[in-house]
Amino acid sequence: MLIKNPPSWQIPEREATPEHVFLNRRHFLGAMAGGATSLIGGSAFAAKKKTPDPTADLYPAKRNEAFELDRPLTKESDASSYNNFYEFGSHKRIAMEARKLKIRPWTVSFEGMVEQERQVDIDTLIRAMPLQERLYRMRCVEAWSMAVPWSGFALAELVKYARPLSSAKYLVMQTFLDPEMAPGQKQVWYPWPYTEGLTMAEAMNDLSFMVTGVYGKPLPKQYGAPLRLAVPWKYGFKSVKSIVRFKFTDKRPVTYWEQILPSEYGFWANVNPEVDHPRWSQASERVLGTSKRVPTLMYNGYGAQVADLYKGMQGEKLFM
Repeated sequence: MLIKNPPSWQIPEREATPEHVFLNRRHFLGAMAGGATSLIGGSAFAAKKKTPDPTADLYPAKRNEAFELDRPLTKESDASSYNNFYEFGSHKRIAMEARKLKIRPWTVSFEGMVEQERQVDIDTLIRAMPLQERLYRMRCVEAWSMAVPWSGFALAELVKYARPLSSAKYLVMQTFLDPEMAPGQKQVWYPWPYTEGLTMAEAMNDLSFMVTGVYGKPLPKQYGAPLRLAVPWKYGFKSVKSIVRFKFTDKRPVTYWEQILPSEYGFWANVNPEVDHPRWSQASERVLGTSKRVPTLMYNGYGAQVADLYKGMQGEKLFM
């Protein structure tokens, strides 16, 4: 018999929001969206005719009950209308501009130290993966946070699909490059395309998650459709959006924000309330959609699952 010790961030099932309550609330919000288009970012365009997502039949994905929360989910209207997506602008109310993102056709490439380099259509990739829903905290380096029901699949599944060589040490991920579609990419002082990376050990950790949906639906464009990363123990800028390239390498990449401000943003970017950003405290966070500030947790509350990844790295700036 398998006996499981629950992770530190998991709450008892009796305290979790019943699924029927969550689903009813989601349906209610969806129904209200058409009458509140000026207020609800991600649903503001519901009245416009949209091309059906080819994978819409896969949602809502079955909830993985091993990934629960110690706090309420952020309202969909708040989470979908407060987003960073520098490809389309540097402000938070980016949902309108992100409508320009063309997410079909969309191909993903596997490159570098793999058995065979190849490209795959995004719908083929999504349908090849075992989709699930996970409730995750998300902590932005700007000291705000939210709690989100992501849908997608474990990054470890994608790594297996890519068939990297055993000598690969890092996984590099890049977003698209199309300045005509994404006007933010015309700003030449930014090192486009957006590039992020993980060690292979981080990529294979059970928490690392490829996101294809949210709130029981395919991923809206402002979140980084059709495929983004979620690594909940790291600051949000590590979770690269709208990925088109996965490259396996034995050299540590220099990532997007690391190139721009290496004194403020490093490769690791693990959440630590005791290590301040050079320009503000990281000891607490503003909970999106509320007036609350709450203490920030070490590794965003996921230390039991990831702290061992960083043993023996005292010389590294793990929390920048």
